[in-house]
Amino acid sequence: MIFNFIKKFKKIQIPFISPINLCFDLGTSNTRIAVENKGIVMREPSYLGYNSRIKEYIFFGKEAKSIIGKVPEYIKVNKPINHGVITDFDAAVSFVKKYFEDSVLIFYKNQLIKPIFNVIVAIPTIATEIEQKAVQELFLKVGINDVFLVEKSIVNALGCGFDVLSNQPNLIIDLGGGLIEMAIVSSGGNVAGKTLKTAGEYMNKLIYNYLYLKYGVILGETTCENLKINAMSFDNEEKTFAIRGKSLETGLPKSVKIKSSDIKEALLNNFNQIIDNIKELIESSPPEILDELLEKGLTLTGGLSRIKGIDEFFSNELKIDVFINNSYEETMIEGLFKLTKNPQIIPKLMIKI
Repeated sequence: MIFNFIKKFKKIQIPFISPINLCFDLGTSNTRIAVENKGIVMREPSYLGYNSRIKEYIFFGKEAKSIIGKVPEYIKVNKPINHGVITDFDAAVSFVKKYFEDSVLIFYKNQLIKPIFNVIVAIPTIATEIEQKAVQELFLKVGINDVFLVEKSIVNALGCGFDVLSNQPNLIIDLGGGLIEMAIVSSGGNVAGKTLKTAGEYMNKLIYNYLYLKYGVILGETTCENLKINAMSFDNEEKTFAIRGKSLETGLPKSVKIKSSDIKEALLNNFNQIIDNIKELIESSPPEILDELLEKGLTLTGGLSRIKGIDEFFSNELKIDVFINNSYEETMIEGLFKLTKNPQIIPKLMIKI
């Protein structure tokens, strides 16, 4: 009886206790969580494995991603986030709940009184009001007290170290897994922006199609992603990678040697389209800020920024200085974390729905 009383007492939320701010970067490829005064506590791929026989999600994160193509038909690997928005609400609830409990609540499990949590979430600029409300509803269902939504372009600018409330414009290109987000950020908002869905995961499909047609080999999603990460380069250095797939002709295992130039050829047209869209964005920007943009250059963030020579490629094509943010893979979560240190600016940046 005493145990039950303590258990119920722990669930009580005291209204006058200051809430703890959490940061969630719900990415198409990876999700990251940060806790106020503690830093980043979780980095996991945005994947789940669902067992239809027992109707439960049994694999999460790295483990779920590692089983793609290796499990029985009744286990399906899901991606709850696509192109930066929720596409499977129930899967997203299970995913967030799992890591909220494992990565956040673990710090407070011995506290007698349950703390109150607020969440700051970055969402794509192109997210509709329904998609924004879905994110809000997701966290409320998990047990969060309040949810603050901020546009990804603003958060990226914060993560790059820019003062987003100043009138100094900054051009930031986020080369992510689900979206390519381009934005000119100034005075706490977007002066101009463009969003493309031809991002990292789309490039995996381009590599798959190219090698399927050129070498007659069928590859898995993970193999294509590894080739994009390790073989893609804008440098002149040529590397060769031995890969194994399934032969299109015989259906048997087939080994192929892939060159860096193959992957570059597969993706070059897509990168040229990204360049064209950046040019359009710069050309469409107000003349008053054009000189400042050309003087300051642009900043690259996101996982694709790791590609060797990508900064020089962009610079040569755009005739503008290009810089890669030091922590390009974690720019988003670092930007969100900065908001926990300066909560007074959240009302000035948050989306009101």
